[in-house]
Amino acid sequence: MELFIGEILGTFLLITLGVGVCCNVVLKNTAGYDSGYLVITWGWGIAVFVGVFVAGDISGAHINPAVTIGLATAGNFDWALVPMYIAGQFIGAFLAAVCVWLQYREHFDITDDTGAKLGVFCTSPAINNPINNIYSEMLGTFVLVLGVLYIAEPEVGLGAVSALPVALLVFGIGMSLGGPTGYAINPARDLAPRIAHAVLPIKGKGSSNWGYAWVPVVGPILGSIVAAVVYRLLPF
Repeated sequence: MELFIGEILGTFLLITLGVGVCCNVVLKNTAGYDSGYLVITWGWGIAVFVGVFVAGDISGAHINPAVTIGLATAGNFDWALVPMYIAGQFIGAFLAAVCVWLQYREHFDITDDTGAKLGVFCTSPAINNPINNIYSEMLGTFVLVLGVLYIAEPEVGLGAVSALPVALLVFGIGMSLGGPTGYAINPARDLAPRIAHAVLPIKGKGSSNWGYAWVPVVGPILGSIVAAVVYRLLPF
């Protein structure tokens, strides 16, 4: 139960701060309105730092199904725990998306752009090309999971001491590889808030873009598996 709660808590903090910075930059009449991509990438990096720091000594702070699957594929994590971890991550992400919507609900009401409203919850491609979009998510997640495998303690995960390196890693991925798809690199980060977008009574919210929803789930999982295989094949 402690591990399950740790993943809920860590992912909740990650998504609260991550989706929160998107709201602050994208929605009208916020203090951070239109402050740009750099603010978003820093916000997500800090979100990762907080999530990993808090949950690191509780559950190892995977806070991402791709990380959990990558660690298990590499033999550094028990496959029997994978479903529980992923369930905790999705619960934490969904609850966080709801809480952030409550925080910014008046700003949602005065924002007319339906794409912007969706974009604070989940990702969309800059150019809609499923093959390229899958590759983009695979590459970003490959870099993330390979980095995590070298940062994390074997058979444990990410302790609190790993919070800053992982946060900088995610910040770097966002700055270098985030442009094409918004670097979901985390199925729970994208799908759970997308579900929240679909069910919440958001004024003028438009479509949840379910036709794209599979990409930031499949791409990160494939990228994590490739990273784990490469990690195991390397002689060091």
